[in-house]
Amino acid sequence: MPPETALTRDAGIRLPLICGAMYPCSNPELVAAASEAGGIGIIQPISLTYIHGHDFREGIRYIRSLTDAPVGMNALIEGNSKRYRARMEEWIDIALEEGVRFFITSLGKPDWVVRKVHPLGGKVYHDVTERRWAEKGIESGVDGLIGVNRRAGGHPGPHPMEALMDELGDLGLPVVCAGGIGSPESFRRALELGYAGVQMGTRFIATHECRAADAYKEAIVDADEDDILWSETLTGVPVAVLDTPTVRAMGTKAGPIARRLLRWRKTRHWMRAWYTLRAMRKLGKASLDESGRDAFWQAGRSVGEIHRIESVAEIIRSFEEALQS
Repeated sequence: MPPETALTRDAGIRLPLICGAMYPCSNPELVAAASEAGGIGIIQPISLTYIHGHDFREGIRYIRSLTDAPVGMNALIEGNSKRYRARMEEWIDIALEEGVRFFITSLGKPDWVVRKVHPLGGKVYHDVTERRWAEKGIESGVDGLIGVNRRAGGHPGPHPMEALMDELGDLGLPVVCAGGIGSPESFRRALELGYAGVQMGTRFIATHECRAADAYKEAIVDADEDDILWSETLTGVPVAVLDTPTVRAMGTKAGPIARRLLRWRKTRHWMRAWYTLRAMRKLGKASLDESGRDAFWQAGRSVGEIHRIESVAEIIRSFEEALQS
């Protein structure tokens, strides 16, 4: 049997492994497959509704028809508009009504999510890249931390996985390693460092269950970790992406005017909202485009450990076996 950790207890799962929420790659079948295999799949609500076309409640029910194992939900909470906040609150309420009890919050202050989730016995883990954000999460009452390191896809943090564990390990909460985990060996290494589990995204894109374009999956399999670049042109802050002609043509640095507007308090929120809308359109289109013409693909440095497209069950089984050897 795999070791019990704070993550397995909090999420009600067998293996301390999270299939991280991904825009746009978290389709319902992928989420369900990760949970069914013994980890936990995380619903990304914008992916579920905007990309994969489900009403949110019906999407959860569809996932529940594929597995009766626990699933979680990601709440991106740095919304600056009242409309966005109201929509996220509605999604969280629906998730709770449908029996979801494990939530991962990203950005912003998660105190209001905790207030919704805790009375129903749920748990909240918060994405952090360094100690100061972890302390704010602790002030908000979160139950655990997702430590996002510099090898992660999406928005990576500044620290290697070892240094991040050193920075967060004395705070009294379980810490999950997010970034650079693509093989059973690195999974076992993270647990040996004291992490309560791992969160993987890139490894689960290269699966049969993920609906991403085959060109995207094959690019992950073919890539080495040196093929990952940090680009500011998507959201205004560094995003880890595969090195492709499209990325090279766009450049990797935000322009001087954009940089100035992102720093100025009066325009920062407007610029982030504009970047977010643009990123959603670009990533949504690129991830499903089989031609690869608009190849702007997110991925982390775990690509160096990913050598073939497999089923989710095969991946999780190999990770489980690594803990028994």
